[in-house]
Amino acid sequence: MKILVMGSGGVGGYFGGRLAGAGHDVTFVARGAHLEAMRRDGLVLDSQIGNLTVKPARAVASASEAEPPEVVLFATKLGDTERAAQSLAPIVRDGTVIITFQNGVDGPEIIGRALAKAHVVPGVARIASHISRPGVIEHRSPFARIEFGEAGGRPSPWLEAFHAACKAAGIDAVISRDIQRDVWLKFALLAPFSGMTTLTGATAGPIRATPGTRSLMEAAIREVIAVGFAAGVNIKPEDFALVWKAVEGQPPAMTSSMAHDRRAGKPLEVDYLSGAVVRLGERHGVPTPTHRFITQALSIVAGGEAKGS
Repeated sequence: MKILVMGSGGVGGYFGGRLAGAGHDVTFVARGAHLEAMRRDGLVLDSQIGNLTVKPARAVASASEAEPPEVVLFATKLGDTERAAQSLAPIVRDGTVIITFQNGVDGPEIIGRALAKAHVVPGVARIASHISRPGVIEHRSPFARIEFGEAGGRPSPWLEAFHAACKAAGIDAVISRDIQRDVWLKFALLAPFSGMTTLTGATAGPIRATPGTRSLMEAAIREVIAVGFAAGVNIKPEDFALVWKAVEGQPPAMTSSMAHDRRAGKPLEVDYLSGAVVRLGERHGVPTPTHRFITQALSIVAGGEAKGS
């Protein structure tokens, strides 16, 4: 299968690497030192569930340098979505499958607007991984799962073929029968957790153990569920227990990719996480005071550096 990975960081690099290691024709779109290291030394997966080196790794600076793919794994940061989607225009054909593995809930709509002839499929990546150094994806958790599915849960030959490729590569992959619910359940965990870890600088354990931050986390989760319910998603107030169980199951030292980005001085995805909760809450008449606070508090560093410095 000919696969293009758009965004070769912790998510795209890991799952694309597994597929390349299984013999699939995978091209990685990357930039800077990460791109140069992949071209020189290959792509290394330093993973708790099995190390892998893909060498040579086919890596390009722009999607226009790649051949037209059958499937695109779209895993860029949300702020790069529109630019990255537009860069795919020269190689996307009618019906090219683009599976989104991004944070938040805005990605599929943004990509669909930019690439009307593509077939955009929502997906969810459940993995804790990041670029530890150029050319190396570090994965230090026992889970690495992707879920994807068509709207309405209808069957799709292309997704079934991609699912089979993933399973053959040893990837825990699932075809979802209600991908919108799955995306929102992850969003109900991710937006609060990303916001709280980035705002406080603390990890999962202290946030759970401290009454004040635990209360804020609980409120933030309930707000996302309420917004999703108002938006017509198959998610209900009682799903709070399911999301909180996932919070309790996180290792005490667990943090978020957005917290990593803040420490590195990079732009934050807060406008697409807590900010999106606020916008959608306003649209559907749902108050979101916790996410409004998180968005406003992080606005000073959202662009990657403190304003006025």
